[in-house]
Amino acid sequence: MKRLMIDMDNCITDALFIERINEFLGTNYKLNEQSEFRLQNLLGNKVNDFWKYMENKSFYDDVKLIDGCAGAMKKLNEKYELYIITAFLYPDSKPDINGNNLKFKYEYLRKNLPFISPKQYIFIEDKEIIQSDIAIDDRLKHLKSAKTKILFDAWHNRNISDETLKEQGVIRVHTWKEIMKILDNNN
Repeated sequence: MKRLMIDMDNCITDALFIERINEFLGTNYKLNEQSEFRLQNLLGNKVNDFWKYMENKSFYDDVKLIDGCAGAMKKLNEKYELYIITAFLYPDSKPDINGNNLKFKYEYLRKNLPFISPKQYIFIEDKEIIQSDIAIDDRLKHLKSAKTKILFDAWHNRNISDETLKEQGVIRVHTWKEIMKILDNNN
């Protein structure tokens, strides 16, 4: 059975990170208007105050799964050795924030994808050390160790050219329907 790694943030769901920044700053930033992965940079010198503000708040309250994700993952879980792989550490935050983020991610996955066992969760910072046959992620660097590389389109990866993706053997997708079409042809 082929091993399939699926990233959580920006592949399964879009966390409320930009929304929490907007709440904190009183701004109206839009995710699709950003080009940088580290949204914390929008905070300027208020980063530490933001993490205090977020101490007991979740980035996952009432967030919906990306359209088509649940049905696709249910099917994929039957055909593949499926794992959800996700980072939970914020480099500029306090340790308690990271622990809470781990807890909130775990609770979100249990609630929204109950057919995926917690034994299939991998909470890790350095995803490149995990080998897989197929990887789905929104960051190019996390696809390096996979044989089949699927880049889920996101605000921060739209500047990667089709030529670069082709050179690295990466397929860009915008929907779970596209993923299923690729993986149906992959067996």
